[in-house]
Amino acid sequence: MVTKGTAQTVRLSGSVISTGHKPLEGAIVTLYPCNASTTTDHGGNFFFNQIPKDTKFLTVHFYGYAYYEVQISLNKKEMVLAAIVLHPEIKELQEVIITDSYETHRKKETSLSIETVSSSFIQRNLGGSLMQSLQRIPGVKTISIGSGGSKPLIRGLSFNQVIVVENGIKHEGQQWGADHGLEIDQYAVNRVEIIKGPSSFIYGSDAIGGAVNIKPVPFPVKNTFGGSADFSGKSNNAQFGGSVNLFGRKEKWFFDTRLTAMDYGDYRVPTDTVQVYNYAVPLYKNHLRNTAGRELDWHGSGGYSSEKFKSVLYISNIYSKSGFFANAHGLEPRNVDTELHDKSSRDILMPFQEVTHTKISTTTSFQLGAHQLETQMGFQKNFRREYSHYVNHGYMPPVYPEGMYAPQDLERQYDKEVFSVAIKDEFSIQNHHLTVGLNGEQQQNEINGWSFLIPAFKQTNAGLFVYDKMQLSDQWLLHGAVRMDYGRIEMKQYTDWFPSEKTINELTTAEHLKRSSALTRTFKSFNWSTGVNYTPGQWSLKANLGTSFRMPIAKELASNGVNYHYFRFEKGNPDLAAERSYQLDLGMEWKSNKWSVQLSPFFNYFPNYIYLNPTSLHDIYYGAGNQVFEYEQSKVMRYGGELQVRYHFTPLFTGEILAEYLYSEQLSGSKKGYTLPFSPPASILFGLNYTPEIKNLSGTYFSIDYRYTAAQNQIVPPEKKTASSSVFNLAFGTKVKAGQQDFILSFQIQNLFNTKYLNHTSFYRLIELPEASRNIILSVKIPFLLLK
Repeated sequence: MVTKGTAQTVRLSGSVISTGHKPLEGAIVTLYPCNASTTTDHGGNFFFNQIPKDTKFLTVHFYGYAYYEVQISLNKKEMVLAAIVLHPEIKELQEVIITDSYETHRKKETSLSIETVSSSFIQRNLGGSLMQSLQRIPGVKTISIGSGGSKPLIRGLSFNQVIVVENGIKHEGQQWGADHGLEIDQYAVNRVEIIKGPSSFIYGSDAIGGAVNIKPVPFPVKNTFGGSADFSGKSNNAQFGGSVNLFGRKEKWFFDTRLTAMDYGDYRVPTDTVQVYNYAVPLYKNHLRNTAGRELDWHGSGGYSSEKFKSVLYISNIYSKSGFFANAHGLEPRNVDTELHDKSSRDILMPFQEVTHTKISTTTSFQLGAHQLETQMGFQKNFRREYSHYVNHGYMPPVYPEGMYAPQDLERQYDKEVFSVAIKDEFSIQNHHLTVGLNGEQQQNEINGWSFLIPAFKQTNAGLFVYDKMQLSDQWLLHGAVRMDYGRIEMKQYTDWFPSEKTINELTTAEHLKRSSALTRTFKSFNWSTGVNYTPGQWSLKANLGTSFRMPIAKELASNGVNYHYFRFEKGNPDLAAERSYQLDLGMEWKSNKWSVQLSPFFNYFPNYIYLNPTSLHDIYYGAGNQVFEYEQSKVMRYGGELQVRYHFTPLFTGEILAEYLYSEQLSGSKKGYTLPFSPPASILFGLNYTPEIKNLSGTYFSIDYRYTAAQNQIVPPEKKTASSSVFNLAFGTKVKAGQQDFILSFQIQNLFNTKYLNHTSFYRLIELPEASRNIILSVKIPFLLLK
């Protein structure tokens, strides 16, 4: 942390006691911005050796007591703080309460645009998936498919341009498909940091548009055994399910487990007919046939924690099975067996998908002299299968041959295995707080099934970065980072399993066509970032300028097949260069007793943005004239920002305005002058929140949100223009005490007036499918403590 013997070395000690002057053992004491933590001993005492002199804040968290935070000034080499007195307060187990002041400090120590939310925010805004629960944050949207799957969209960028980090490990699934959701259990999420903007200098390739960093659950307090039970139900798709958590700890050894199960039926929309490629599809009782699903997840972690050494092992398995809307997935809309599909709203018939994501990782941190070291190793296996009735296209045989390598109903299969390793060292030299990191990753993706889109591939990535945070004074903080990356991707050859007719010089022959050639590409990149934070009084100002990059993925380089989700033929470009981005982020925040105003504008330029361009060609061999889309690169300019305004009318009544705007334009190529696909329109949310004090209840709130979304007329074909919309949401929550047991209740009504509207970033937007009907959500959380 701090070099021995320098003038910046400080030894800090103190004690934590209750209001009855009883020493509190196991209280978690944390210092910021160095983020050093320790726990109190049997006498309630804590000690820090060689901590940075620029440490500004100290926090204490102890189960059963109110969160404590104080500003400190270290002006001596050795300091002893006065006894810290904690006041009793009933709190929700296993949740770190992120106060407004903590979020403010987190924003002040980074020059990037960052938002932090806790698990209570997720419970209060519970959606069908983690990303749907985070959509209230300005600048954050989702690309959703149905009621259970979605992927992050940050400032209009998604797919492999935004990464998700869970417990320090980059989540690797099949991110490239719009129908490939995020395999994350939202009940297992404790705290989320969302970085809006390029983050490649921290995470490497794929973070060119931002990052969703899911923080680990905090270690249990010493000598405790407890947990919680969550139950939830949703009216729209008749979902029911829940999650059970158990944790425990002795002195230094601990464990934490969770089991989650969900079952839901076809979801409903406020219309009885949708247009699927100019064909009217009637909906039985407003249900979107075959969008039911189920989910079963389990998590386990365990480890050892002492003052100078911490090590934890995480294991999780996420399983989901969900149907695709039967009238819009590779089948002729008018040939769907509606009698079979409409017999039950809870069955899962073909077409459907099954995904299993297994993740094993270990994180170890320890102090070595003045250095705080952290190592991480991870293994992931993403096994995805898509099932559909065999339908012959082009020269495919009308009857599926016996003895094929793939089952008749297995349309596609992807089997990805990922190994990753990372090491990070944090230390201080005078007023410089340095972080040096090295990471490597190797992934292999095998394919199967009778349909082809992308080849099997093997990919290797490695990166090295140095990040310097320099404290000039209490008001000025400078940032600087450089990163070097290397990437290599090897794609296997793929040849059709059936012969096709081919005519050359009026001679027609039958041959097995080569759809993808063996291809190896390597990429190297150097990126930098520089920023500044200035915090005079009630103001907080920040700026960050930097570069970012992204390696093209296998789909962009070598795809060559029909994407039945979109009824189009997609063709890769093996000559694509790595995507580069230059971005300027600004941040301005002002706070007073009643007001909080935050503005986050940005400007972004891509000299070679990768996009899928529709052409005038139509494929010959693989369907009834599917339009050909080819991957190309063009210059792109993007700018926009987010505005957040909050006002306390009274201590119990608060109003807020959350607004966002994005403009993007292609500056070259065949689509010059057009925007980018899935560009979200401008929107503004007006919210009112009332937190009354009611006898025998605590934490009570009532809120109403009104969101106006502007029309999106700036499109790129084959997208369609989307009309404006107005939607209301209601929410209520409280904590009830029955005897010694707490019950935390959350109640929502989404789309209060059952408004029929279209979401421009929805997977189903192309077929004019409106968003879900009114949805009533009830969730109950029951925390318990069996041993203390």
